[in-house]
Amino acid sequence: MEIKIVRQILEWNEDKSNEIKALLSEKGVFMINVMGSPGAGKTSLIMVLMDALVGYRFGVVEGDVAGQVDAKKIAALGIPVAQINTDGACHIEAMSIERILPMFPLDEIEVIFVENIGNLVCPAEFNIGEDFRIAVLSIPEGDDKVEKYPLLFATSDVLVISKFDMKPHFDFDEDVVEKKTRDINPHGKAFCVSSRDGTGIAELATQISARINLKKHIGG
Repeated sequence: MEIKIVRQILEWNEDKSNEIKALLSEKGVFMINVMGSPGAGKTSLIMVLMDALVGYRFGVVEGDVAGQVDAKKIAALGIPVAQINTDGACHIEAMSIERILPMFPLDEIEVIFVENIGNLVCPAEFNIGEDFRIAVLSIPEGDDKVEKYPLLFATSDVLVISKFDMKPHFDFDEDVVEKKTRDINPHGKAFCVSSRDGTGIAELATQISARINLKKHIGG
């Protein structure tokens, strides 16, 4: 499958985010912004969620500074995928999402996952027209990241503590992470997840499916 690539235009425009949200609502497409550090397990999480969210048709936007490594993994599944290369920028902006959406058959898909640039700071500052935000924090990164990088966790709908199967090998207190997250984001929910053994995936998929169906029910 051909992987289409666009280069990011470094402009910021909140109006573009609102325009994207309106377009996707009109098309009945639910967009999920997945944010986290490099190596946090974002691509693996997206892949297992697409398996767990049975009955939906997907598209994926892969954001990277350079390369197409993760996009090739998605394309191998037969899922429509487009690559945004930022050439050094630390986040995806709404303008780039606007440019890449015409590459997807929006009348045929229902859910778009956006894998944002691996970064715990910049992506949280930029709305891209998403309906749902996932903050991914992996066990090997340590349990101090909510305190150090609060905006990402304060503005996300759910926190995914990923690679949870590795917990026995690291000094990581998920209860502390969840408490610190609740302190700054009382409405957010936390899920301990392993893409390797399936821990927590069904529960997370149920939460996402409920939000997708809610959007359909209220008409965007």
